[in-house]
Amino acid sequence: MVEPAKRAVPEVDRAAAARRAVERRRARASLKRDLSMRVVAPQDVLDAALADAESTAGSLRVPDFLTSLPAIGIGKRDRILAELHISPVKRLGGLGSRQHQALRTWLDARFPLTAPREGRSRLLVLAGPTAVGKGTVAAHIRSHHPEIHLSVSATTRAPRPGEQDGVHYFFVDDAEFDRMIAADELLEHATVHNKYRYGTPRRPIERALAEGRTVLLEIDLQGARQVRAADPSASLVFLLPPSWDELVQRLVGRGTEDSEERARRLRTAKVELASQSEFDHRVVNADVAAAAREVVDLTSDSAR
Repeated sequence: MVEPAKRAVPEVDRAAAARRAVERRRARASLKRDLSMRVVAPQDVLDAALADAESTAGSLRVPDFLTSLPAIGIGKRDRILAELHISPVKRLGGLGSRQHQALRTWLDARFPLTAPREGRSRLLVLAGPTAVGKGTVAAHIRSHHPEIHLSVSATTRAPRPGEQDGVHYFFVDDAEFDRMIAADELLEHATVHNKYRYGTPRRPIERALAEGRTVLLEIDLQGARQVRAADPSASLVFLLPPSWDELVQRLVGRGTEDSEERARRLRTAKVELASQSEFDHRVVNADVAAAAREVVDLTSDSAR
């Protein structure tokens, strides 16, 4: 009996399969960067793998997942796999229910997530890493929700193209900034990126709150901590990029900093991303309008 000849795989199919394989590897590499930079919570990745075993998260090998997490090396990874009785060849999407729960319990203990704060505050603080789009989201809220008072910060840096004094920032020199601090005119202030100073004028905030309005502060991490210390009832919102690669592209694309300044800001961003557990809410800025809507939904005004 003569066996039928095997059909050759068309060259175009092989090329398409190769491209898909490259795309999957790139997607997994990007996801691992997001985990290492804390752009995405490991619990969210595990949940995504459970929901779809064929997704990028589902196809990620458990050892690679673990070593992508901060401070998890090869030795610690192997101990975790042994303790949780997970084979090193397993992928996240292929975990059994007991293994999935064991890994989730370990993640919750090692990387605890802040539970959303109950109730709503009329003082809302929006912070996040450089180039995440805090100003753009805040500007969208200013344009579409005039009922919310958007605080205007004072800064010692020079205006960027298109920025207006008194609208985007109050641009002041160091002497005036020192005077504002001495006169207790700032609710919070900090030096950002080891270079420029930023601060929130106190009087407009107090006046808006006295009028019963919701106030949104778009400030840096240090300022958010100072506001929380001054007013524990304030709600803190951390704005996240959709991915670390997207954050880098946004910073490079806006073209307002030289290479040295960009490197400094990215180093700061890594530190800031590690602090997101201090915040009450996390919002991903993949789409400005959607992110703005999510922030507004956290305010007391939107709940009426």
